[in-house]
Amino acid sequence: MSAVLPTQTRPDTANQATASASLNPAALRESFAAARSSGKRAKDAAESIGVTEGQAIAAHAGAHELSLKATPLKGPWVEILQALELCGPVMALTRNESTVHEKTGVYRNITAQGHMGLALGEEIDLRIFFSRWHAGFYVFEPANDPKNPASESLQFFDAHGVAVHKVFARPETDREAFRDVANQFSDAGKAYTFTPADPKAAPKPDADIDAAALAQGWSEMKDTHEFFGLIGKAGAERQQAFRLVEGRFTQKADLTVVRKLLDEASIDGTSIMVFVGSLGCIQIHTGPVKRIEPMVTPTAQWINVLDAGFNLHLREDLIKSAWIVEKPTSDGVVTSVEVFDGAGELMAMFFGARKPGNPELQPWRDIVARLPRLKEAA
Repeated sequence: MSAVLPTQTRPDTANQATASASLNPAALRESFAAARSSGKRAKDAAESIGVTEGQAIAAHAGAHELSLKATPLKGPWVEILQALELCGPVMALTRNESTVHEKTGVYRNITAQGHMGLALGEEIDLRIFFSRWHAGFYVFEPANDPKNPASESLQFFDAHGVAVHKVFARPETDREAFRDVANQFSDAGKAYTFTPADPKAAPKPDADIDAAALAQGWSEMKDTHEFFGLIGKAGAERQQAFRLVEGRFTQKADLTVVRKLLDEASIDGTSIMVFVGSLGCIQIHTGPVKRIEPMVTPTAQWINVLDAGFNLHLREDLIKSAWIVEKPTSDGVVTSVEVFDGAGELMAMFFGARKPGNPELQPWRDIVARLPRLKEAA
């Protein structure tokens, strides 16, 4: 299946890093604790005080009196992931600005070649870009209710302090083994620092893209993974490529498309694939989805999958464009549904479940055929 290319940190993250440079660790810890006490999750709490999440976690390394403790980890990162198999089921979390993907399972079949890594377990399925992994921490945070176990996690960040992947202990996790992994790779003297990101480069003008060559190359694809080389050769941004072949290989979809496809898949039991990517990791769910729950708060509109072993949380109100995309392969056409936020960042991709060498599921094609196109909605 096609994968999500890592993207640059947004300019607002760079501004946060610059604004927070003068904060000392003690002041940062106090501000972060106050933000967390108001009910904010770690990422939101960090951003509310003008820092990245990585900066906030790094400030909790070393000796201090606050209950949240962070121990720096050393690589190789792939060896940490490989060591997790002995811990049993854990929860893998990968997110971007708008979407959170959570899978519970065992880390198995972890390999790396250069800066590229794979996790090919039955539940934990990852495509990893280790060149983006800059810092790691074991994070311990007591629960608000002393009757509940503490939160224990391994958290990994890019050079700008943006989370690329996290691993959380769950009730079924062997916590002693989990702590052994943390101890094995701990480096208490390590002092990670983070730097502001460069602004995202603007796409080339459409006129500078050879649209005919792009369409011809598209028609000749034999595998979905050829797509990245295709748009790279053309010098096209992802949605720009969609737009330049619109009507032949792509169609704009209504912005309600995620809710509709999840609802339909849950009703008929069609197995789907859900891809969500961070800067350094793509996390994939393959299988049916069952419990689809919308949630509206004063500040956000979410669509959630709340299944045993798989949770998805996607900000529907942040979807600004949606595409139905067809890619030719040696196994026939493969169809995806892809949604983007207002900054042009890919939020999530959806496919029918498929193994290489097999054609696309007809029930998935039937679901896609029923999804509202933008022109139809208008």
